[in-house]
Amino acid sequence: RGGGHNVAGRAVTDAGVMIDLQTMKGIEVDPKAATVRAQPGLTWGEYNDATFAHGLATTGGVVSTTGIAGLTLGGGVGWLMPKYGIAIDNVRAIEVVTADGEIRTVSDDAEPDLFWAMRGGGGNFGVASSFEYAAHPVSTVFSGLIAFDLPDAPKVLDFFRDFTPTNPDELLTNCGLVHAPDGSGHKIVAMPLCHCGDLADGEKAANQVRTAATPLVDLLGPMPYPVVNTLLDAGFPKGARNYWKSAFFKDLSDETLGIMVESFEKAPSIMSGLIIEHFHGQVTRIPATATAYPFREPGYNLVLIAEWLDPAEDAVNIAWARDTFAALSPHMADAVYVNYLGDDDGDRVRAAYGPNWERLVGLKQKYDPDNVFHLNQNINPAG
Repeated sequence: RGGGHNVAGRAVTDAGVMIDLQTMKGIEVDPKAATVRAQPGLTWGEYNDATFAHGLATTGGVVSTTGIAGLTLGGGVGWLMPKYGIAIDNVRAIEVVTADGEIRTVSDDAEPDLFWAMRGGGGNFGVASSFEYAAHPVSTVFSGLIAFDLPDAPKVLDFFRDFTPTNPDELLTNCGLVHAPDGSGHKIVAMPLCHCGDLADGEKAANQVRTAATPLVDLLGPMPYPVVNTLLDAGFPKGARNYWKSAFFKDLSDETLGIMVESFEKAPSIMSGLIIEHFHGQVTRIPATATAYPFREPGYNLVLIAEWLDPAEDAVNIAWARDTFAALSPHMADAVYVNYLGDDDGDRVRAAYGPNWERLVGLKQKYDPDNVFHLNQNINPAG
């Protein structure tokens, strides 16, 4: 267990052994080399605070309490991915304890096959005990969140669909059908964004977003990069019950967006929502087979989040998520980000690796033939 954020519960086990890494929080920043050595117990909030002191940052999560290890090993979607790629694109080396008990330091120059597999292969190949990342000059960014009333969702979603293909590498814009975080249950459509370039250019982009409709809330402005990583924290409280579904979109047609709005209006929990993530820029310029994580085409990803507090409401919330995902399925690709898989997604693990599946199975046979590391989105050595 690193940060313990996995919604499928892969960080805990009954009748097994849990290796808790949360006290391993060492971090060394080399500002001259622009590299960071970090241990797996760190959260992205802690990592960002340490690197920000040197005017540096690495693509990490969008919630500050997420652990660096699990997020990185699955790929590592984050605010800086259009400019600098996802987390694994910034990993230079990993220290890992493999199933045979050996401590290995893997990189492009040392056991490159294992290094390749660990950049997206999740916890299938060993326990990562240290990471070396590249870091980049990032300090104050133009970021925040702007929200509109749900009746404006059709035109806001239309704006998002037209606006995002024009975004430069410095800008990431996502969009979500969510509930106001004040507990009122008010349904809104929100656009969080982060512009890591010139602040004046960020202001221009924000002014465009402000024209989508009449804002209910406008929290866009300059802020330190570590603050950006906390903007969504309130939406993921500790102890909440979660059930997620996810896939990459084939299209963002009017029909697709209409299904999303209609389904969101029926959400039984005031903590649930549907998020659209935009993929463009550097993350999409890397070949699909360069890392175990394969999704390198420009486009959009759905994160369907059912979240609630009362165990008595499990059935109704899970049913809503499943029904919504089923309604959207004709518009979804057979492709899913491994970090968003649930505990009942079965063979969809194959869809998380696409053209890289067979190579990963072969490497699993080499490094973990007995499937010691199996409480994960498992790459079974039997294929």
